[in-house]
Amino acid sequence: MSDTIARPDRFGSNAGQPMTRRDGLAKVTGTATFAADNAREGLLHAVYVPATIARGRVASLRTDAAEAHPGVIRVITPANRPALPGDPEAKPTRFSFAIEVLQDDLVRYAGQPVALVVAETIEAATEGARLVTATYEADPPRTDLDDAPDFGIDTPDFGAPGDVVHGDPEAGHAAASTAIDATYEIAPQYHNAMETHAIVAEWDGDRLLLDTPSQALSMSCAAYAYLFDIPVENVTLRSPYLGGGFGSKAIPNGPLVLAIIAARDLARPVKLMLTRQQMFGPVGHRGQTRQRIRLGADGDGALTVIDHENLAATSSFEMFLEPASNASQGLYAAKALRSRHRGVRLDIGTPGPMRAPGEASGSAVLECAVDEIAEAAGMDPLDFRLKNYAETEPGTGRPYSSKALRECYARGAEAFGWKDRPREPGKMRDEAGLLVGWGMGTAFFPSPMFAAEARATLRADGTAIVETSAADMGQGAWTSLAQIAADSLGLPLDSVEFRSGHSALPDGGVAGGSGHTATAGGALHAAGGNVIRQLGEMAAEQPDSPLFGAGNARLRAHGGRLHVEGDETRSDALVDILARAGKSELVASGKASRPDEDAKRHAMNSHGAVFAEIRVDPDLGQMRVTRLVGAFAAGRIINPRLAESQLKGGMIWGISFALHEEARHDRRTGRIVNADLAEYRVPVNADVRGLEVITVHEDDAYVNALGIKGVGEIGITGTVGAIGNAIHHATGKRFRRFPIRPRDLLAT
Repeated sequence: MSDTIARPDRFGSNAGQPMTRRDGLAKVTGTATFAADNAREGLLHAVYVPATIARGRVASLRTDAAEAHPGVIRVITPANRPALPGDPEAKPTRFSFAIEVLQDDLVRYAGQPVALVVAETIEAATEGARLVTATYEADPPRTDLDDAPDFGIDTPDFGAPGDVVHGDPEAGHAAASTAIDATYEIAPQYHNAMETHAIVAEWDGDRLLLDTPSQALSMSCAAYAYLFDIPVENVTLRSPYLGGGFGSKAIPNGPLVLAIIAARDLARPVKLMLTRQQMFGPVGHRGQTRQRIRLGADGDGALTVIDHENLAATSSFEMFLEPASNASQGLYAAKALRSRHRGVRLDIGTPGPMRAPGEASGSAVLECAVDEIAEAAGMDPLDFRLKNYAETEPGTGRPYSSKALRECYARGAEAFGWKDRPREPGKMRDEAGLLVGWGMGTAFFPSPMFAAEARATLRADGTAIVETSAADMGQGAWTSLAQIAADSLGLPLDSVEFRSGHSALPDGGVAGGSGHTATAGGALHAAGGNVIRQLGEMAAEQPDSPLFGAGNARLRAHGGRLHVEGDETRSDALVDILARAGKSELVASGKASRPDEDAKRHAMNSHGAVFAEIRVDPDLGQMRVTRLVGAFAAGRIINPRLAESQLKGGMIWGISFALHEEARHDRRTGRIVNADLAEYRVPVNADVRGLEVITVHEDDAYVNALGIKGVGEIGITGTVGAIGNAIHHATGKRFRRFPIRPRDLLAT
C-alpha cells in the first residue's frame, strides 16, 4: 500500500489553542516533585566546601573538627577521594566540559569544590563544611579581559566559534561614506534559575539511579556512564520537573558528580543541592565580552560592511567562548561581512550556554551600532533597517525557509506608535519632567532541530499514551508536546496521557536552542502518524469497516475517527478498527531530525522587532522601561498562551541584561562579591511596567514537518539593543557597556 494511505491531522483541534499548563496544578499545589524533593531510605546529605581564592593550590585542609561533628559521616578531599574511572577532563558527549571533582589540589576559580562533607542531616553537613579549614598558596587572580593575553581559535567547535568572512570587508570600509567604530563591554551574567542544581544519587551494584534536573536526559546518562565506566543502560535519570534551566542544566557539573562518588563509596543514597551562592561558579554563565563593531554605509544608507570582533572570557582549563560576533552574520544585507572571535583565559568557572548564547550579547551590540549609523546617515532607525533588509541570507545567498520580518516591523511599529517618534534625541519629557526615549531593535535567532524519538500507544478504550524523555523546564513542554501528540492521533487532549522526564523513555533530544518543541514534537508527530497509518491499513482490509477497500485514499484522523479526505461521510472510529482486529492496543515509534541536505538548502531563523520606551531621571540617573512591544514571527505556534509567556520572559530578561545583571569580582581574591540575589540584581515586578507581544503567522514548509521554529530565546535578542537605543534617544548619550547603570548616566 502507499505510504500515504493515512496521515494524522497536522492542523488538528489541539495545536494552535491557548491551553493552560497541564502541570500547573501540581506546581501551584506543591505536589510536583523536583529533584531535591526526593528522599530515599538511608539518605545522606552532602555539602561542598568552596575555594575562597581564584587561583593557586590548597596547601592544607584541616578536617578533624568537621569529622568530629555529630552526624558527619565522611569528609572527602583530594587525598582520600575514591577513584573515578573516567577522565573528568574528557568530553564524552557534545555537551560535556572538564569538571572539578577533587582530582588534585589546584584551585582554578573561586567557589570550586575543595572538599565534600557527607552527613546524616543537611544541618550537620552544612556545619561540617563550615568547620573544614583550608589554607592556600595563592597566585594573583585573573578575572578581567585585560588580565591575560588573548588567543585565537585553532579548531571551531561547540564552545569555540570560528571566524567567518563574506565579500571584501576592506573594500566595504573603503566604500563607506558614513562609518562608525564602537567598542562595547558586556559584564558576565550568572545562571540563577529558581531551582538551583540538585541531585539525589543511589547505587544498586553497578546500576545508578539519579534524580536531577536535566535538559538532555539521554546525553547526560551517557556522560555519567562514561565517568563511572558502566553501561549507559545502567544509568536511570529522572527529571519530570525543572525549575528553570536556560542552558546550565544540559551539562553535568562537578558537584553533582561528587555526590555520585560519595553515594558509591558509602553505599547509601546521597543528596546534594547547591546554595544560591554556589550557582556562581561551577554551573556555567554568560561570559564577559568586549566587542568592537565597525559599520559602513554608502550615501544612500546601504550597508557596505559589517565588521564585528569579539573578545570573550573562558576559564583557564576549558574552552567556551560566547559566540557574540556570529550575530552579525545573518541579518542585514551588507555587501561584506566579517565576524571574528578571540579568547582570554581567566580564573573563573567555565562559561557556557545561557539563554540565547551568542545572539543575546552580539545582537545587543549590533542593534546599538545599527541605530548609531542610521542616525549618522540621517535616517530613521526603522527606515534604515528596511533599507538594508535581507531578502536572502547575507553572505550565503540561501533563501529563507520563511521570513515575515517586514510584517513584524510594521505591526510592532503601529502598535507602539513609532511614527510619532521625534528624530532628534532629548526632545520628549513626561508630565513629571522625566526624559522619555523610544528605541527599537531587530530580534533574530536560529531555528535548530536535534534528533529525537517517541512512542505512541493507542488503547482499546480510545485513550492513548505518548512517551518521550522530553524536558519541561517551565516552557510548557508537558502541554505543547501533548497537543502535538493528540493531533497526531486525532484525539482530544484529555484522552492523551503524556509521559516524559525519564531516561527509560525514548530519547527526547535536547531542550535547548529553542528547538525542543520542534524536536520532541516532531518525534511525537511521527509516532502518532505511524499508529494512524497502521490503523488505516487495518481498516482498508476489514470488510465490516466503512473504510474497507479505501486502498490509496488519503485518510485523516480527527475526533477519534479516521476519515477519507474529501469525503467526511466515510469514516470509522479508531476503537472500532482496533476491536475488529482483536487488539487491546496498537504501539508505534517515531523519529525526527533535520536532514543535513534540508539544513543546507535554506536559512532557518525566527525574526522579530522590539520597540522600547524608557523614562530617565537626569538628576538621579534612574531608568525605567515603561513599555515594550515585541512582534515575532516564529513559524507555527502550537500554544499561543505558552508562546506569549516565553516571549515575555525573553523580553524581561532583555531588561535584566540591559539594566541590571552583572557579576563583580574582588580584584584581590577573584571571588564574586555579589553572589546572591540581594546584590546580583534581576528585575522585579516594579521594573516591568508594560509588555505587549504580537505573534506574526508564518507557514514554513521547510524548517520541519510541523513548521515550528521556536520562541524560547528570540525575545532577548532585540530587547537589549532597543533599550540601549531608547536611552540614547532620551538622553542623547551613547553608552558602550551593559548593563547601563545610573552612575554611567551621571558620569557623562
